[in-house]
Amino acid sequence: MSIKVNNVTKVYGTQTALNNISFNVTQPEIVGFLGPNGAGKSTMMKILTTYIQPTEGTTQVSGFGVNALQDIQKSVGYLPEHNPLYLDMYIKEYLAFNAGIYNVDTSRIAAVIEMTGLTPEIHKKIGQLSKGYRQRVGLATALLHDPQVLILDEPTTGLDPNQLIDIRNLIKTIGKTKTVFLSTHIMQEVEAMCNRVIIINKGEIVADKKLKELRDEKEQVVIVEFDYRVEDVFLLKLPKVKNVRNTHDFVYEITFKTTEDMRSYVFDFAHDNQLKILQLNQKNASLESLFRELTSG
Repeated sequence: MSIKVNNVTKVYGTQTALNNISFNVTQPEIVGFLGPNGAGKSTMMKILTTYIQPTEGTTQVSGFGVNALQDIQKSVGYLPEHNPLYLDMYIKEYLAFNAGIYNVDTSRIAAVIEMTGLTPEIHKKIGQLSKGYRQRVGLATALLHDPQVLILDEPTTGLDPNQLIDIRNLIKTIGKTKTVFLSTHIMQEVEAMCNRVIIINKGEIVADKKLKELRDEKEQVVIVEFDYRVEDVFLLKLPKVKNVRNTHDFVYEITFKTTEDMRSYVFDFAHDNQLKILQLNQKNASLESLFRELTSG
């Protein structure tokens, strides 16, 4: 296992950021680590990179325990959410500085510059770069020592659509031979890049699934707007219903465990209960709907 987390708890004063969570990540694998703000994602990443220690539980990265700080740091490339850079340095100068810290041959610098698409901006100081290119510098730094595990906290922040595609393709390529553990709020990025998703809410894991499993699940969502409020308990009596969510006003999202078009059943329900339907649409269940279901409220 490249990453092994066993019953990890992290407490800050009276606040529990992580509550007895466990998971394993193999190599090669790209895992999306999702959760709302304050769920504990960054705390978990800081523990894996040895920046902080867990209150309870154990972790292993590349076979090294949490106390083997230098061994873990050599095997991990880390891009934090708030990318720390020396803005008065040139790109090559900054990468050379980090190469010295990792005791990496400076010939590696040209390789990571090409990998991350920094070549057009190579003559600039970091302070002159756009936010997207600064993110690329952070990613180049994380790759500089050719780590076996990449831990990326919001890696596509600030990228324009073209840059986003480039970085997405780079991460997918890296994930063919290495372990990539990344957090993001962009569900489309998870679906485009990841093999697996772990969802955390209030410091606890609420889902751990392969993306293929999510795609293969036979579900659909029917969005219906009535002219009057309906209690969820009545909609839950419809056949093959998994859950019901009142999104706003008189609009409901009804998730069904079937591929059969269930709009006719919703229409019949409205007719039998003397309700008018103002809109009736169908959409496929997605990672985003699963995320909302598991982290709302």
